[in-house]
Amino acid sequence: MENETKTRNYRKTRIGIVVSDAMDKTRVVAIQNNVHHPIGKIVKKTTKFKVHDENNESHVGDKVEITETRHLSKDKYFRLVRIIEKAK
Repeated sequence: MENETKTRNYRKTRIGIVVSDAMDKTRVVAIQNNVHHPIGKIVKKTTKFKVHDENNESHVGDKVEITETRHLSKDKYFRLVRIIEKAK
């Protein structure tokens, strides 16, 4: 057999806004998508994800990049990659 190299699967990265920082090491990030309604209108859809922030760096209003990871708790399966823009 040939040497097979194991590689990680592609992990989704997303950009969103922190909407809650009340929990320790956890942030809630909202990601907004535009979806087409059957009538023909475009509707804004917001999805919220719980994100692991090890150092409690991000705060409400920050624009952040998150990526998928293994489940860290029941609802938390994203982690903070970087803070793109701090809140003003």
